[in-house]
Amino acid sequence: MNGNMRRMIAPPEWRCSVADLPAGRSAKFRLRCGGRTVEGFVVNHAGGYHAYVNRCAHVGTPLDLWPNEFFTEDGQWLICATHGAVYEPDSGRCTAGPCLGDALIRLPLRREGDAIVVSCPRE
Repeated sequence: MNGNMRRMIAPPEWRCSVADLPAGRSAKFRLRCGGRTVEGFVVNHAGGYHAYVNRCAHVGTPLDLWPNEFFTEDGQWLICATHGAVYEPDSGRCTAGPCLGDALIRLPLRREGDAIVVSCPRE
């Protein structure tokens, strides 16, 4: 496989520096999980890091209509730009909208020194 092909395949883990994800910010990424590519995002909400699959619990569309915009204007909630479903940033639970009571799919996240590491969910 040539170098260009290797760069196109998503890795099984994604890493970023804590400094690159200040409070109220988010970052999108892709993981290769069980033979398929999964798009995810991580948020820093009130100093806590949380990672989810970028798929609304309502109909499965990505939450961000505009790239990497997951928070409501006041920065307190995550929102699906398509149908307005509102989620708690720290739990992924839907608190308003068409998916009330459902939740986003959480991705395993850990800190390694000054890095945040997100990996594939266990099947």
